[in-house]
Amino acid sequence: MRNINQPGKDDTARSPARIEYLRVENYRALKSVELKQVTPLTVLLGPNGSGKSTLFDVFSFLSECFQFGLRHAWDRRGRARELKTRGQSGPVVIELKYRENPELPLITYHLAVNEGKRGPVVVEEWLQWKRGSYGKPFRFLDYRDGHGRAISGEMPDASDRRIEIPLRSPDLIAVNTLGQFAEHPRVAALREFITDWYISYLSIDDTRGQPEAGPQVFEALRQRVPRLERVLAEPMPDGRLLLQIKDAPFDQPVLSRFASDGTLKMLAYLIVLYDPHPPQFVGIEEPENFLHPRLLPELAEECRAASERTQLLVTTHSPFFLNALRPKEVRVLYRDEQGYTQVVRVADIQGVPEFIQAGASLGHLWLEGRFGVGDPLVNAGAPTGKGAKR
Repeated sequence: MRNINQPGKDDTARSPARIEYLRVENYRALKSVELKQVTPLTVLLGPNGSGKSTLFDVFSFLSECFQFGLRHAWDRRGRARELKTRGQSGPVVIELKYRENPELPLITYHLAVNEGKRGPVVVEEWLQWKRGSYGKPFRFLDYRDGHGRAISGEMPDASDRRIEIPLRSPDLIAVNTLGQFAEHPRVAALREFITDWYISYLSIDDTRGQPEAGPQVFEALRQRVPRLERVLAEPMPDGRLLLQIKDAPFDQPVLSRFASDGTLKMLAYLIVLYDPHPPQFVGIEEPENFLHPRLLPELAEECRAASERTQLLVTTHSPFFLNALRPKEVRVLYRDEQGYTQVVRVADIQGVPEFIQAGASLGHLWLEGRFGVGDPLVNAGAPTGKGAKR
């Protein structure tokens, strides 16, 4: 993890890149899923087995493809036999739309992967955007099976010359390859964006090392852990901090690796959320584990505050975490009768916005069955008619 310092003026002014849309096809239970109007803080809710972790893993898969290569990410998930949606023959497709900053056009990145004779093959990959308010979007990078072309330059235009640049192997991702060269700054920006993602499963064993952190984190931790008087931090030669936890009424502190699971997990979350130079995308699974329910609304508020500097994707089962969220930030996942994952935005569920306007909380509405979807004890979580999608 990164060193936590007080953010400078330039850090707070930086506009983070934002994913605004995601489409996934043939990725395990995600036969065909779309997320429109993706918010800076997006939370996935649903029963066990509904597809939350699978959708979360889409981001992890893409991140691993860029950091370690497509073959590594593909093989680690059992190749096509385990990764592709059962009964489907088409490629795995991941398509996202994002902006580098509010002033630049929306960029669409499309990646389609299938199993070849010698392993995974990028059967289709392209980048497109539309310059200005008129005209059709055009592709400034377009590849199939290791062959394709790209437009160089800071602001590629439809009239610019496309240069043929073959790749060494069809399992190489063109954006990852060309993004290493200065003449392709838009491609390089996407490569940097994806390789910077932080997808966290945050096991307790992972938090028992010597993290890097700063005074902001320690003060926030002290406010949330009863009887915690202070956190002592001793710099180590490699730049990390050796932490000791001082709790009342004892005189002697203990090393952080002997502190409670909840204390360490809260510390880990705060280190990520308070980072003034955060990853451009952060994924967190089930933050409620090991934490007291009363802390979860505050943690949700911390996530929203952090989303001003980064984009967050969170999975949860906790109504306490939900109580601090807004309907447009929450997506409910469920399996349809064919066994495939479907997604509905809570803001689009009939009656929910009106309940919220009247003073209700999302967590309470969910427990009362007002969503009409995502309840594991009713219709296997599928829609029941109550709270039907608009």
